Amino acid sequence: MLGRNMRQFAIVRVQPYRFRRMATLAEEVRSDDTFHIPVVSFSKFRNAQSKAEREQTAQEIVTAFKEVGFVYLKDHGISSGTVNNAFTKSAEFFKMPIEEKMKLAWEDPRSNRGYVARGRERGKYIFTGTPRMLLLNLLVSVTQETDPVKIAQMRVTAPDAKESMEIGRDWDKIWKVFSKAVMCPVSLLISRKNQWPQESLAPGFKTTFLDFFRTCHELHVEVMRSIALGLQLEESFFDQRIDGQYHNLRLLNYPSIRTELLKEEGQARAGAHSDYGTLTFVFQDAVGGLQVQNPHTKQYHPATPIPDTIVVNVGDLLARWSNDVFRSTLHRVVSPQRSLLPPDAEMTPSRQSIAFFCNPNWDATISCLPNCLGKTGPKYSPVTTEKYIVGRLSETYN
Repeated sequence: MLGRNMRQFAIVRVQPYRFRRMATLAEEVRSDDTFHIPVVSFSKFRNAQSKAEREQTAQEIVTAFKEVGFVYLKDHGISSGTVNNAFTKSAEFFKMPIEEKMKLAWEDPRSNRGYVARGRERGKYIFTGTPRMLLLNLLVSVTQETDPVKIAQMRVTAPDAKESMEIGRDWDKIWKVFSKAVMCPVSLLISRKNQWPQESLAPGFKTTFLDFFRTCHELHVEVMRSIALGLQLEESFFDQRIDGQYHNLRLLNYPSIRTELLKEEGQARAGAHSDYGTLTFVFQDAVGGLQVQNPHTKQYHPATPIPDTIVVNVGDLLARWSNDVFRSTLHRVVSPQRSLLPPDAEMTPSRQSIAFFCNPNWDATISCLPNCLGKTGPKYSPVTTEKYIVGRLSETYN
């Protein structure tokens, strides 16, 4: 009887439970299917109760910069009200008549201040014979192309569809530059003062962006401290190398443009580029369009706007400082994702962003960090910030 009852039960073999390990960021970003920009809360670093909490956040940031070169930073301490006010004042500036904006025109890469009109980037450094015209023909760009012929072609066929306003620290006066050009054997007095619009035309503009500049500098110091901690350096390692505030605050306006134009080959609101300094803070509006290249597959992915976050990316100098332990990743601005546009949209909406380009002190020597030597030693010779950044601009336009 017992045997007959036993035949009614199936024999079930129980497989032992196997713990499924979560994929690391390094593994996820190597596939375009799982590539993403990490979101890191900075509150545990800013308000840490222990060094361990600070170290945890520092490691998250360092890992993101090693694998992606980008991070969304939330709980960063800059209020939404401050950011919204900056966007409001920026929009008011770009609505000014073009004649008024051109009075503030950008002139020289050493000062890197003033208004840059739509389509002037990706330009060529053209000397026309007089000091004044020399200055007027120096054009800012962040393209990585160095062939002057290709740059000229890019400017004609695919100019960047944006305008910008460049702001630096506000206590500089002039630089005396001795030209080596045969046609220009005189010294040039180059203004390094900010180009401020009249208060009556842009009320509160100067005050807003002087405050915003200082606020971003303070965040830069904190993020660089987290990087130092994540690299097992003294937390204050970078402090005296970045305290000169040689940064560039760039206000950007991408006017509405026919959607079909952004689909043409080579055309973008801002072409593929990397940035020159240590870090860049990008404040986006809701329109979107920023794309980041997966450094492992070379495919571009949208950096979709996330409210109350700052997109932070590594610049060329920090990558060089770290012996390429950190990635200075290519990025660009194109038409927003189709999911954010009406299906029959003929015009891409206007877009605003604010970028704060963080730089080391102008005389700081950028040489391989002691914890980044690797097995082969330094890849790059030491260079000062000034020589590197001005040199990169000069190579592009000379």
